[in-house]
Amino acid sequence: MTATGSDAETLRGRIAAELARTRARTTALTEAVDDADLLRQHSPLMSPLVWDLAHVGNQEELWLVRDVGGREPVRQDIDHLYDAFQQPRRDRPALPLLPPAEARVYLATVRDKVHDLLDRVRFTDRPLVADGFAFGMIVQHEQQHDETMLATHQLRSGPPALGAPPPPEPAVRVADEVLVPAGPFTMGTSTDPWALDNERPAHRVDLPGYAIDAAPVTNGRYREFIADGGYDDPRWWTGEGWAHRQAEGLTAPLHWRRDGDGWAYRRFGRWSPVRDDEPVVHVCFHEAQAYATWAGRRLPTEAEWEKAARWDPVTGRSRRYPWGDDDPTAEHANLGQRHLWPAPVGAYPAGASPLGVHQLIGDVWEWTSTTFRGYPGFTAFPYREYSEVFFGDGHRVLRGGSFGTDRAACRGTFRNWDYPIRRQIFSGFRCARDLRPDER
Repeated sequence: MTATGSDAETLRGRIAAELARTRARTTALTEAVDDADLLRQHSPLMSPLVWDLAHVGNQEELWLVRDVGGREPVRQDIDHLYDAFQQPRRDRPALPLLPPAEARVYLATVRDKVHDLLDRVRFTDRPLVADGFAFGMIVQHEQQHDETMLATHQLRSGPPALGAPPPPEPAVRVADEVLVPAGPFTMGTSTDPWALDNERPAHRVDLPGYAIDAAPVTNGRYREFIADGGYDDPRWWTGEGWAHRQAEGLTAPLHWRRDGDGWAYRRFGRWSPVRDDEPVVHVCFHEAQAYATWAGRRLPTEAEWEKAARWDPVTGRSRRYPWGDDDPTAEHANLGQRHLWPAPVGAYPAGASPLGVHQLIGDVWEWTSTTFRGYPGFTAFPYREYSEVFFGDGHRVLRGGSFGTDRAACRGTFRNWDYPIRRQIFSGFRCARDLRPDER
């Protein structure tokens, strides 16, 4: 898009709509509970909801009001309180945080200034604002915190505060696995205007052939691993994984409990029987890796996941999404908190990739075996703290988004990362394997 004349006005309209849509979600997540709940820390892994609320406003002020707009600070005195690097999550409840009413006034004040500068900004002045990038970055940042707040809601005790209709039922039968032929594909992007620095640049990756699960691993399959003593047998675990499993006493996915002869799963304050055809969720990397070893398979690499999701064998090009380049709709994927748990396998045939791989986008973040690093030619933009400071062996890459991920923060190139012990996130996985000689 050339952001001049009518194109610039179209871009302004899109930005305004995305800002409003995102803020409506933030408001719903924070108005669903009372002030005491907003101030409470529901887990040492998470911030009080009121911290996330003011933090998204502070980031909007820093990047849009002060940097893009060149305006005077609204509340420079609180910058240090909402600096995620200065303030560890476990310490945030003790900070002099803005109370809920004051936080909401702060967000409204910042947003008024953003609307004012949006009417005047030139989208050709510098890279930060080209194609509205800074605004897109702030939309994605707020949506990421909305998903974090949704995870906090899942951890909170007390009566249910959120509701949503159930996801659709299966519409097709999905194969067990799909063979992906050897050859090159284009990974990452150099053209998506709101893609973040770790998704860039586009580069060629040549992979040997492999097989990948046609759908994420389901609760039913995972229950077989549990029933076979998977959590009690160190053969299936790495040394690091087994030490973590023992230290934390892991016996099943987070939020599961025994229910007679079966299992129940607590979802946002409501208990329900574990459904076998839904993707398993709330497992850490070590659990996913142990299951894969038990099953005689492995976790896919990040490149294998992306080729399965984006590569079109007919044209040889990489699509933006498995189904094409169009933005996701309710027919394609379980995204945006439209539902409050993963959809059963086969519920989104319109979202399958050309190879027949299903539910790569939405439902559950999928652990890969890859550690988080920059692509060849990576350049930090607009600041090192978004991606670069996390590079190294400490974080594993997750791909695809979850039912709590918004469409603005999810693409075939989008990369998430976390510590391999984390499972409060909406994380699942699918398996892969090398091809046998007769399959090559």
